Amino acid sequence: MAQMMRPVKQRSGLLATDGKPHPLPDALLAVTVLLGLVSLITAAFPGLHLLTVCTGIVGVVAGGYGQFISVTTRERFGLVLGLGASAIGLFLGLAHSDLTSGFVGG
Repeated sequence: MAQMMRPVKQRSGLLATDGKPHPLPDALLAVTVLLGLVSLITAAFPGLHLLTVCTGIVGVVAGGYGQFISVTTRERFGLVLGLGASAIGLFLGLAHSDLTSGFVGG
């Protein structure tokens, strides 16, 4: 009956091993994945190259900072997925046209 006296551990998530909340890395994870998806989806439309490039750049920067301050494996895993999607969208958007053509009469 020793198991009855042991305190019950709370499950904090699949890969969040420390059990502490991390609001900033979690927010950066959500922003990076969202921007990566937007960048990747809009890369299929050449007319939206400016949106693709802008969301790709912001997603890569947010994901890079998120990697810098991340604590758990769960955060890093999601950030790598979001960074990859943002970078692919960014590259495809730049392949359709450069960054300045949406601003400078192009």
